[in-house]
Amino acid sequence: MEPVTGYPYHSLQEIRDAAARMGLELPICEDLSVLGNPVRGEGFTLPNALAVHPMEGCDGEPDGKPSALTLRRYERFARGGAGLLWVEAIAVHPSYRANSRQLMINEENLPAFREMLEKTRAAAMESCGHRPVIIAQLTHSGRWSRPQNVPAPIIGWHDAVLDAHQKLPDDYPPITDQELREAVQNLARGAALCREAGFDGVDLKACHLYLYSEMLGVVDRPGPYGGPFENRIRLMLETVDAAREKVGRDYILACRMNFHDNTAGRWGNDENGQPDFTEPLQLMGELVARGERLFNITMGTPYYNPHVNRPYATGGYVPPEPPLAGVARLQSGVRAAQAAYPQVVCVGTGYSYLRGFSPYIAAGAVKEGWAKVAGFGRQSFANPNFANDILRHGGLDSKTTCLACGKCTMLMRAGSVTGCPVRDQEIYLPLYRQYIMKK
Repeated sequence: MEPVTGYPYHSLQEIRDAAARMGLELPICEDLSVLGNPVRGEGFTLPNALAVHPMEGCDGEPDGKPSALTLRRYERFARGGAGLLWVEAIAVHPSYRANSRQLMINEENLPAFREMLEKTRAAAMESCGHRPVIIAQLTHSGRWSRPQNVPAPIIGWHDAVLDAHQKLPDDYPPITDQELREAVQNLARGAALCREAGFDGVDLKACHLYLYSEMLGVVDRPGPYGGPFENRIRLMLETVDAAREKVGRDYILACRMNFHDNTAGRWGNDENGQPDFTEPLQLMGELVARGERLFNITMGTPYYNPHVNRPYATGGYVPPEPPLAGVARLQSGVRAAQAAYPQVVCVGTGYSYLRGFSPYIAAGAVKEGWAKVAGFGRQSFANPNFANDILRHGGLDSKTTCLACGKCTMLMRAGSVTGCPVRDQEIYLPLYRQYIMKK
């Protein structure tokens, strides 16, 4: 397959033809009404089959509570009509933060999160007449920790690719077993705080090679948390068990999980670095047995191979594959998860690259049973009203779609709060000019 740059598709038929030419399988459905149907999970019901992915605005206050920009973003998401709002990464300890403005929950700022949720739900009810399910994503940033906006990596174990990428010396110390046990208790306490704040559920984040994701692939680490499969999933299972003890059986425990690390990391890969979903599906089974019933399936890491988890039209490097291949890979992951565990709700990803044609692949995934929910990340930054546009107006206007140009990520990398400088120009275009264009 030859690399492709830019965005070459002008019709849905061109996407069909390209997929056939590349030997890719994509679900396509032109009847978008399937996305408006309620989605029933064990103990919860989503008003529709559309979700906002956890998209970090990097705009929390220094103490971790939501800022005015954070409130603006979630009120806009709520008014936009999605039935599932998957709130961005929230740290539970200062050292776990990916930047100094990452959200962080504790006893002191709990009222601020409660207020955010009240305003978010009120906005959804006023605009759409429904109550979205709202999930909090709890994180330990691990390798990508930058609590003071300078790298402070907390690594699970040494990985040749990632260590070289981060310029870490061979003797850089990995996280200790005791620190891992402390993380278990910290995330469990965070889950209890999220329930107290009013979130409908908690995602114990295991994706994109943050700590809990990296630990799933530490095949060379000695001791109880590394080596064989049963050791590598120990941290995740201990955290789920500890969180369940804090929040009870009736609370939603969810997981955004990597199903494939690709060239960086060793989870969900075969010996050639190609997708192998055997271990992710086994872990998923363990989580389902513990009462987890909501999964968000993703791949790769935005810090090393962003084309894997968010196929793009333009970016920092030319990807080694056509972006459509990345879209298809992401669909294959959620398809495998949903097929293996049809009783749970799986959220698919990878649609935003397709611009105005993304609703048809999302509808195809839901109609064909590849996923029960279609989640949008970058598209929600570009157009928070995407769900209403799809459900009420039959599609997305090309003037409101994400261009997969990476400008939101460029803002984040530059140390700014982040959003879409193309579609949300009032707030983010001046920041783009300040942080990026002057450089």
